[in-house]
Amino acid sequence: MAKSSRTRIQPLDYRQEEVGRIMERWRASESCSLVGVGSIGKSNLMQHLSNAQVQQAYMKETNIEQFRAIIIDPSMLGPIPRNHDDAEQIGSWVGYELMMHRLFLAFYQSDALSEKEMARFAEVYETLQDGSNPLYAYMGLRYFELGLDILMNKGIQIVFMFDEFEEMLRNLPIKFFLTLRGLRDANKRQLSYLTFTRTPLASVIEKENIDALQIEEFIELFTDNVFFIGPYNARDAQRMFDDLCRRNHKSYDEYVKDFLVWSTGGFAGLLRASFRMLDMMSELNLSSVMTNGPALAKELSKKQSVQTECKTIWLSLSDSEQYVVRAAAGLVNFHRDTRNDQAVEYLVRKQLLRSDNGKLSIQPPLFHYYVLHHLGSVSG
Repeated sequence: MAKSSRTRIQPLDYRQEEVGRIMERWRASESCSLVGVGSIGKSNLMQHLSNAQVQQAYMKETNIEQFRAIIIDPSMLGPIPRNHDDAEQIGSWVGYELMMHRLFLAFYQSDALSEKEMARFAEVYETLQDGSNPLYAYMGLRYFELGLDILMNKGIQIVFMFDEFEEMLRNLPIKFFLTLRGLRDANKRQLSYLTFTRTPLASVIEKENIDALQIEEFIELFTDNVFFIGPYNARDAQRMFDDLCRRNHKSYDEYVKDFLVWSTGGFAGLLRASFRMLDMMSELNLSSVMTNGPALAKELSKKQSVQTECKTIWLSLSDSEQYVVRAAAGLVNFHRDTRNDQAVEYLVRKQLLRSDNGKLSIQPPLFHYYVLHHLGSVSG
């Protein structure tokens, strides 16, 4: 097996509902699009999905020795020339090089390949990396395909998980994504993709001014499996609180935990930032929590670190989503149209908005107070 992650290992039932849905699609070798705002604990989820023990628990009939879910982080992309005659070829090569590098790291200490097969894979990998021959930029796809074929011929199933996929769409040429579709079509039972974005792929494409028809063949891979990733459920949020207590050598009464889970709505970033502010709260006792929870949440929402996390959530929303949130706070009048109705749907699925008989309310409480007071004062 490859080296285990150096990050913290989550319990097997961490985000159980979401992980179960995703891995059900992986068993069928289908691609998935995950959508979630900032502050939901995305990195923990990606690492959890890549954990072989988790895969074994959810995909019992899958031979885990023959399966890899590989994270592709766009911050690790090499430099991409903007004004160059070969910009498309070089940009595509940069994408293939990162994916091939991650494949190499996933398999170089694995028993999945024989010594001879690993030597051949390493040879192809080194050739793809060679920057001395300018023709290799044009040959990047062929070498990536050769490396992939070595794994496919062994019956290995691979899921490439694209973190911060907006960055890849912004920086890599459309041709790169179309070749990924071609590779998928050639290896339908063994190759699939997962993207993580803050808004649905169609919205990202529109925002980045990408021709939807040109990239349609790639995007349609994800059409049937779009999953909105919301905040933690109560169990995962409580576990995170307990973990923060252990790591920071703190001890709080159960009612403090309940207050924080309620006020943050289980959004991981908000929970972490709020935990750090607990000792600065003026009257955090059982009586005040039971009788004046909203006022305490309002006080907490004014702390700088909490506002920073709320701003992260706010900036991860599309323009139409921000408009709907302002309308729900009473800061602007709400005008219904197709785009705004869709934004309402997205916000409800992201668990930032509750719709009750047509009345919209913002959640969680900390984000509600941030919008109402911080953005309200800015608007004013």
